[in-house]
Amino acid sequence: MVTEEVPFGPDTLVFKVAGKMFALADIEQFESINLKCDPEIAIQLREQYPDVNPGYHMNKKHWNTVNTSGMVGDELLRQWIDDSYKLVVKGLPKKMQEELKRI
Repeated sequence: MVTEEVPFGPDTLVFKVAGKMFALADIEQFESINLKCDPEIAIQLREQYPDVNPGYHMNKKHWNTVNTSGMVGDELLRQWIDDSYKLVVKGLPKKMQEELKRI
C-alpha cells in the first residue's frame, strides 16, 4: 500500500510503501522527482541521461533526482518510479512483501 505524506513541509510530497520512502516530489512545480535506485544502476543512469543527477538532499549513492521538464519521457519516468517502489519492497521483511502482493 502506498501512502502520501508531507513530512518535510507542505511543498514536498513523499510517497512511501510500508512506511519507507521511494519517491519525493515538489507539489507546486514538479520540476524534479527523487527516486530510490540500485547504486550501480544509479551511476549508469546518471552517465546515460543528462537529466538524472545524484539525489538532491538525499544519500547520493542510493537516490537519483530526475529533471521532469527535460529529455526523460513519461514512460521511462513511470518505469523508474516502479523500479524505486520494487527496490524498497524488496528490502522489506518477507511477511510484509507477501502482504503487499495480496493487496
